[in-house]
Amino acid sequence: MAAETFFARWSRVKSESPPADIAASDDAGVPAPCTPPPAAEAQAPAPTLEQVANLTTESDFTPFVARGVDEAVRRAAMKKLFADPHFNVMDGLDTYIDDYNKFEPLTPLMVAALNHAKDLIAREFTAEEENEPKDEDL
Repeated sequence: MAAETFFARWSRVKSESPPADIAASDDAGVPAPCTPPPAAEAQAPAPTLEQVANLTTESDFTPFVARGVDEAVRRAAMKKLFADPHFNVMDGLDTYIDDYNKFEPLTPLMVAALNHAKDLIAREFTAEEENEPKDEDL
C-alpha cells in the first residue's frame, strides 16, 4: 500500500466531521456571527447638516460615518468632532514644527571656529597634493 501524501491526508481529515463533543466545546469559545441590524434601524433617515449643528463632544457620531451618508455631512461631523481642544494636544513627537525661516546670525566665535576649520582642511588638501606623485615622476 502506497504512503498517503500530506495533501490527501489533509483533505480526508477535513472532509470528516468532528465528533459531537469536540464540536460543542469549540462552539463555546467562538463568538456568534454578526447579525444584520433590524429593519427599523436600516431605514432610519440619513443625518443632515442641521443635525451636525446640534452635535456636542458627548454626542454619538456613529450615524454620521455610516455608509450612505452624504460626504458633506460626514465631513462636517468630523470637523465638529475634531474641533474639540482635546484633539489639539502636542505629543512632543513633532520634530519639524519649528519655524525654520527665522534666521539667527552666527556669533563671532562660531565664525572664527568655521574659519579655523576651513584653514585646517585647506592645509590638508595642499599637503596631499604635494605628496601625490606627478606624471613626470612615473
